[in-house]
Amino acid sequence: MGDEREGRATLTSRQTRDEVFHAGDVVRHAPVCAERRGTLDFHGDAEARKLVADEVPRGVVARGARRSRRRGDARDVGRGAIDRKSLRRRARRWVFRDEPEDPEGDDPEEGEDERGAEGPRVLFRLVHHVPTLPPRRCGARRLNFGHSGYGRASILCPPGAPRRSFVSARVSLTRTYPLVLALLASPACHVEEKAAPTPPPLPAPAAAPAPSSEGEQRDARAEFIRSRYTKYEYRIPMRDGVRLFTVVYVPSDASPSRKYPFLMMRTPYSVAPYGADRYRGRFLTEAFEKEGFIFVHQDVRGRYMSEGEFVNVRPHLDKKGPKDIDESTDTYDTLEWLTKNVAGNNGRAGMLGVSYPGFYSSAGAIDSHPSLKAVSPQAPIGDWFRGDDMHRHGAFNLQLAFHFFGSFDKPRPKPKEDSEDDWEGVDYGTPDAYRFFLSAGPLSEAEAKHFKGDRPFFRDIVAHPNYDAFWQARNILPHLRNIKAAVLVVGGFFDTEDLYGPLATYRAIEAQNPGAKNSIVMGPWKHGGWYHTTGDKLGDADFGFATSPVLQDLEFAFFKHHLKDGPDPELAEALVFEGGANRFRRFDAWPPREAKKGRLYLQGSGALSFEPPKNGEAESDEYLSDPDKPVPYTQEMSNGWSSSYMAEDQRFASRRPDVLEYRSEPLERDVTLAGPLEAELWVSTTGTDADWVVKLIDENPGKMPGFKKEDRWDGKKDRGGQQILVRGEPFRGRFRESYETPKPFVPGEPTKVKFAVNDVFHTFKRGHRIVIQVQSTWFPFIDRNPQKFVPNIFEAKPGDYTKATHRVYRSQAMPSALEVTLLPALDE
Repeated sequence: MGDEREGRATLTSRQTRDEVFHAGDVVRHAPVCAERRGTLDFHGDAEARKLVADEVPRGVVARGARRSRRRGDARDVGRGAIDRKSLRRRARRWVFRDEPEDPEGDDPEEGEDERGAEGPRVLFRLVHHVPTLPPRRCGARRLNFGHSGYGRASILCPPGAPRRSFVSARVSLTRTYPLVLALLASPACHVEEKAAPTPPPLPAPAAAPAPSSEGEQRDARAEFIRSRYTKYEYRIPMRDGVRLFTVVYVPSDASPSRKYPFLMMRTPYSVAPYGADRYRGRFLTEAFEKEGFIFVHQDVRGRYMSEGEFVNVRPHLDKKGPKDIDESTDTYDTLEWLTKNVAGNNGRAGMLGVSYPGFYSSAGAIDSHPSLKAVSPQAPIGDWFRGDDMHRHGAFNLQLAFHFFGSFDKPRPKPKEDSEDDWEGVDYGTPDAYRFFLSAGPLSEAEAKHFKGDRPFFRDIVAHPNYDAFWQARNILPHLRNIKAAVLVVGGFFDTEDLYGPLATYRAIEAQNPGAKNSIVMGPWKHGGWYHTTGDKLGDADFGFATSPVLQDLEFAFFKHHLKDGPDPELAEALVFEGGANRFRRFDAWPPREAKKGRLYLQGSGALSFEPPKNGEAESDEYLSDPDKPVPYTQEMSNGWSSSYMAEDQRFASRRPDVLEYRSEPLERDVTLAGPLEAELWVSTTGTDADWVVKLIDENPGKMPGFKKEDRWDGKKDRGGQQILVRGEPFRGRFRESYETPKPFVPGEPTKVKFAVNDVFHTFKRGHRIVIQVQSTWFPFIDRNPQKFVPNIFEAKPGDYTKATHRVYRSQAMPSALEVTLLPALDE
């Protein structure tokens, strides 16, 4: 056999998540030469041995055991994420077998009890042999691998290992068996009849470096910014004397001969870190950082280090005196100061932001400063009563508003830096938001119990249940006029917070600014997901590829063109992602000019059709709605609002008796909806108030084409029959005639309820079904309607909440339908 040397691996518990090697890595990377053999000693209790034996692939024999003393670190280190299917393919011929007494005597370590800290343990040995490899010399190395929770193991190879070398791994464990099997599971292994003896361990060489991680990549970006930009902090005076705290990052090579444009974001969420020597770790994307811009971040009036009073979605003033301010004037005054005082600027500025900063971008574009050349409102707030964040058609977004204002609405009477306390909100005591809000009782009691009157804007919400002057003044959409900058509106079709905002912002700018350069991009993203996710999937939906880089590249080209005379990106009027077909498409208008209206009618026996009902009688479907047992809007367990429910499988809801469901026949050809929707229901109730939720759903065939049983073995999800939510919209029935003046229902009287549903661009493929669900609760995303009319639902008492039977009519005289925007195929 020739000269033979061995190494040994022992398990400790000091390694990190970034240093994981996958199955076979140790065997593959160990610098052993022509031929390798190995043994593995499993030291576990009887339960551990049974777990290992149960987990071993079919055809593997487990036999024999003997008592052994505890070795190494025997903590319970958990199972871990091992690719067991790969393991089954690789480890067909492993054998557990009886092992003779340890040739080293298996003596306990000094000071160790004969039974070990965890009592008697069982030893069984797994043996493998690797076929001959080309002769090769190798130096001494230690190969480390592990996982936080797993521990660490090291394989040692001696210097100058000859033609044959043995590798022995000695591991102590309770349930670490997947890790150990993954270590040894290497292609082309077979059973060795006899285990090699285990000599004394070799000295340990230095550990190999861990692979690069996402954290290291972030550090590299931060280092680049720190070395290429110079940070300044300013307090910029506004026209009324209030000073706004502003951080400016200037490229270090800026000079009279090398000038850069401003790229500004105004935010209520802090421009931290504060201090001239403390830098942000990133600006948008790497392309922006490397191209070079003067990045400007500003705390808006009354937030963190800026002076003045903060006002939520501050109303825009169409008529102003010399000292009157709004977000438009604060943007104007900031740019006026920056262009005059910051050296190395080229006199041009861009502005962008997501969510609340998106609102400030929209406001800054109104009556804008001459230097402002390009603006990108992304997921901007449009109207907090009709469709964004806090309400949906007047129905209160309980979970989002409660969670958000629990921290954001804390009083800050004077300028201060950010701190961890700023975002500490309500202590829910459970991750089950459904249970928490149901137990909290009526909103009148929940606000007093958890906020104790210390959230001023939440009190404003309670005091203004209708669309009165308070909310109307905060609707920015009518004020989006006199916009001179090029505009790129960005939104996500699965944005829980602000889907209404970008669609309404694009339409308002288009209608009120003839000739303006105004484009919209809508992708399959959650709120801001185009920055912090790849955009390839969300919830139960898979979009086929990483969609976020599409927007990131386009956004970069947009600002580079308008601020630095870069190439024209030739933006489409609308670049929109088509769900179902999973592709982006360009249009010269949104909705597409060739789109036409159609109606999906609710039919008897739970059917759905583009044909109107033919029955003359007042046929209807009914359900009992109980405020004490509301329909959940998601299966997700979180006390923060869900960001993935908008693409969640709805079969959990379809099984409830208080949800009506209408399904089309399997489609004979693709049906594409592109544009706004509108629900029109004929309803009645035994109560005097009710909410109505309409959901549009794409149902997969029961058996998905191309899905094989092997896919299930590989852990792929069987999506047969899956019902993906395409769009859902709640409506508070009291506002059916006016948002300003609510009106009760007359019990038992058929009444028409009509309301807008946000746009979709989705193709229902042939073989799929179009599904509509109707229900009256969507909890706790939407607060519970008492179903007894009260002037202010926020002040409803426990006794006001009552069961009611709701009816949805579907006759020729009273048809209930969802109006859709159909995009015909070229061959139709």
